[in-house]
Amino acid sequence: MSRTRNMVLCAMFTVLVAIGAFIRVPVPFVPFTLQVLFTTLAGLILGPKLGAMSVTLYVALGLLGLPIFASGGGIGYVFQPTFGYLIGFIIGTYVTGSIAYQEENPSRKRLLVACLLGLFIVYFCGTSYYWFIMTFYLKSQIGLWTLFFYCVLLSAPGDIFLCFVTAGFGKRLLPIIRRELEIGV
Repeated sequence: MSRTRNMVLCAMFTVLVAIGAFIRVPVPFVPFTLQVLFTTLAGLILGPKLGAMSVTLYVALGLLGLPIFASGGGIGYVFQPTFGYLIGFIIGTYVTGSIAYQEENPSRKRLLVACLLGLFIVYFCGTSYYWFIMTFYLKSQIGLWTLFFYCVLLSAPGDIFLCFVTAGFGKRLLPIIRRELEIGV
């Protein structure tokens, strides 16, 4: 891919992830957004490096003060219990892209596994960070069941569904995108 095309695609996915933060599905207790859809799609479409770069740019812009996170923005956001999910988005996008790009024409199953492993990383980072901030910064003890309930159980079913959707999109879009990149459109 050309350098200009890489920059445009990274910027496009950065914007999509930001938009995904504001597309909220109303569920009790936790904000459920479409960020998982766009971060995993970034890994599938852009690959590990460019996908992670686009999500890193999103996080950097939010930390610089743009109110593009689900609950605002600014450097102080690192003290929000949910900041770990943003870290997880970067790592998860990289892993998703790495697994998907191991084959020239990945199967839908491979794409789904890539998305699900990326999602697992998002939840692992998010839950771990949530526990750390609650315990050491906010000095509020949280039980493991409560942590699991609020950080995983409430939103995981919707995000798992989004992984299936993303794998389907990826399977359809990857051949088209790769063909257009070869032609130079």
